[in-house]
This record gives sequence, structure tokens and C-alpha cells, in this order.
Amino acid sequence: MQNWKSLGLIYKPNKNFVWSKSHCMLPTIYKLGPNKIRVFFGSRNKKNVSSVGFVDLSYLKDKFKVLNYSRKPVLMPGNLGAFDDNGVLPSCIIKKKDYFYLFYIGWRPSVITRYSLISGLAKSKSLNSFKRVSKAPLLKLSDIEPYQILTAPTILKKGKLFFMWYVSCNKWKNKDFPIYDIKFATSKNLIEWNQTGLTCISLKKGERAIARPFVIFENNLFKMWYCYEKALKGYKLGYAESLNGKEWKRKDREIKFDYKSKGENKMQAYPQLVNIKKKVFMFYNGNNYGRDGIFCALLKK
Repeated sequence: MQNWKSLGLIYKPNKNFVWSKSHCMLPTIYKLGPNKIRVFFGSRNKKNVSSVGFVDLSYLKDKFKVLNYSRKPVLMPGNLGAFDDNGVLPSCIIKKKDYFYLFYIGWRPSVITRYSLISGLAKSKSLNSFKRVSKAPLLKLSDIEPYQILTAPTILKKGKLFFMWYVSCNKWKNKDFPIYDIKFATSKNLIEWNQTGLTCISLKKGERAIARPFVIFENNLFKMWYCYEKALKGYKLGYAESLNGKEWKRKDREIKFDYKSKGENKMQAYPQLVNIKKKVFMFYNGNNYGRDGIFCALLKK
């Protein structure tokens, strides 16, 4: 059983900046030191267009303290007409040799369906500004994945391969209602991916979405946290385990959550975990898909 205790809102949009009038979506963590982390997030301007920024946090005396934050975006929307021209969101950061690789989400509205969400890749030597590896999407459409929702990847290196778990659309129930779950891909170099089409986490009856996976390998076991949604009732946290990273068993009931504020009572979404001083913390978004900011919870022993 996992007993999580909310610590409440950790960081909210800095409305002094034109690019950050609302939301801190999809908290994406990179550990800078034993008790210091950088949390990337997507923040929106007045036109509802998102860019990627960050906040640096330290954990001292059982509290998180803001040390620094980005005054300008580290990644902005792409060129007009590109897959990411109306917004970008972070999803995962991997360091490989001299570069930090940011796997991000490109968002743009569509004419018939509401939107498309396609993954992109950017890199940096400093974590302060990212440059696109390519102007094209990272993940590709195909006969087995023909819908333009291939997004929110999490990456883990296993042996000589990189494993990816990501959100993939199965169909649109109607123009406002995509149905998606978690699929699996592999790569040798982080840039070219073999999209296997394998479904790792399937939808249960009444569910429409499983979103934003986060995976670790611990004690010879793959462990995944994610969020799932029934109808349009708001995301809830889920958990699954696997011996090989491909075949998973859902154990959503193992998660127990002690809420602290009304800002997270209807939704807990987009989780990522980090270990600090032998404690496990979860960073996530609350109600309204991160409109209020970034929440944090502690795993109770």
C-alpha cells in the first residue's frame, strides 16, 4: 500500500511574466543535487499558448524552498504551421553524454477534432535553454497509430536500449473525446524509435484515458505511476508493476491519498516522483489540469 500525504501547493504561475499568466502543467523533474531539484513545467500566456519554464527547489528542514525560477521560457512554441506551433509542455528529461534531452509535447488545435498532441525532442548543455533536435515530431504516425495523439513519453535506460512508455490515441469517440492508453517503444540513440504498437496499460470499463506515465526500475521490478480518467470526472492517480516493462498489472487500489486543499480534491494528474534524503516525493497537478500550479505529496512510511 502507498500512503501519500499532500504537502499542498508548492509553486504557482508567476503572473509577472507575459508567458506565465496561468498553469504550471506536467511537472518534470531533474535532480541537481542531494536536496536540490529543477522542476520544468508548461505555463500559458493570455492567449492560452504554453511555453516551458522551470523552478529550482531545495528541501531543507522538512520544507521545500524556492531558490530560483526562469524569467523567460527555456522552450517556446514552434514555427507557424509546425506540430508544436500553439504550445509546448515538458514530459521527461534524460542526460546522455554532454547533453540534456527534453522530451516535450507539442500542442495545436485542429479543425474537426479539438487538438493534436505529438512528442518532440530538444537538447541543451546547460538546462537553461533548449534547442530542437528536429522541427519534425519525434514519434511517427502509422497504420497501427494513425491518430495525432502520440505524446507524454517517459524514458528509462535498460542495458543498451532506451525504453519509452507514452500516450497513444486509439480512436476519437467524437470530435471532443479522444480515447487513449499507454504504449511502448525502444531506441538505441534517443532519436530513432521503434514504436511496437504494444499496449502496456489498457483502459478499464468506463475509462476514457490513461495519461502521463512515469516509470522507475527498482528491486528487479518496473513500477509505473500515471493518471486515469472516467468519463470527464477528473484524473485520479494509478499505479502498475511489470517484470519486463511490456506486460503490466494495474494496482490502482494500492494508492491512498490524503488531500490537503480544495485545489486538488477533484483531480490529481501528471505525476512524477523523486527521492530526496531517503524520502519519496510526488509532484503533480491538481484541479483544472494545473491551472493553480504544482502540488507535492510525501510517501508515508
